[in-house]
Amino acid sequence: MNKRFKPKFNIKKGDSVVVIAGDDKNRTEPRTVLAVMPSEARILVEGVNMVTKHLKPNAQNPQGGIVKEEAPISISNVLLWDAKSKKGTRVRRERTEKGFIRISKTSGEAIK
Repeated sequence: MNKRFKPKFNIKKGDSVVVIAGDDKNRTEPRTVLAVMPSEARILVEGVNMVTKHLKPNAQNPQGGIVKEEAPISISNVLLWDAKSKKGTRVRRERTEKGFIRISKTSGEAIK
């Protein structure tokens, strides 16, 4: 992907988010982001969009079997969790000497 047109998202790995759309929608329970895929505009969220995967036997797993794991969801289906207001919030970015910081629009607090 061309670095000049690389999209900028306000969600990073390890952030707490709430799912606002889809089968796992729950605006009161924060969940952790496991991975961000900016080229696809998708994220992997802990315990959300669980799919069943059938594994063939191999050296690590000689028995094979069925495994449940998370599948990516669209980044537009989540909001960052604001711990102060205890709900999802939109974010604005401000430039400082160290770089950009993310600020919650509901509480005005900086998000770590």
